[in-house]
Amino acid sequence: MSALAVSNALLWVAVAALSLVVLALARQLGVLHERITPVGALMLAKGLKVGELAPEVAVADLDGRALSVGGARSDGRSLLVMFVSPTCPVCKALLPVLKSSRRSEQGWAEIVLASDGDLAEQRAFVREQGLESFPYVVSAPLGISYQVSRLPFAVLVDADGVLRARGIINSREHLESLFEAKRLGVASLQDYLEERAKQAHG
Repeated sequence: MSALAVSNALLWVAVAALSLVVLALARQLGVLHERITPVGALMLAKGLKVGELAPEVAVADLDGRALSVGGARSDGRSLLVMFVSPTCPVCKALLPVLKSSRRSEQGWAEIVLASDGDLAEQRAFVREQGLESFPYVVSAPLGISYQVSRLPFAVLVDADGVLRARGIINSREHLESLFEAKRLGVASLQDYLEERAKQAHG
């Protein structure tokens, strides 16, 4: 009986110790969650400034339909232009995210895919990836106007033609950070969080 009592006592001590370890880990996870900020699209220091009028560029999609990127829109929706390339593996990995976002955000935003290079290669890319539902433009001047230096890159222009967000997009979180930045009325989530931190310490 004494051996059984001792083993039970040791078992309860072990359970109590494990409970304390779990509580400590949970507390540490909470601290880490507060310290780790959401990862937003990578903003480049050079280039167009958020809040300025976006360049208005006349382009045509692969079917020859005329489009205007930038400038005010009569439908009241924003325009997200995603710069991609058939040879960009990250761009291809993001295509399912873009398809999902096109459906979920269609009430307030239109998504246009943009690239440059050989038209036959671009058309093959559209077919292979099932992008026929997207407006797809091939225009080197468009990339130059928006100062695109790396891919994949996105710009978000509101219905008044004002640039609301821009940056390099490598994940779903990066893409959604552009939508959230527009909703919050800030240049980027990083700016928003830095301002909140200043207010908290000021």
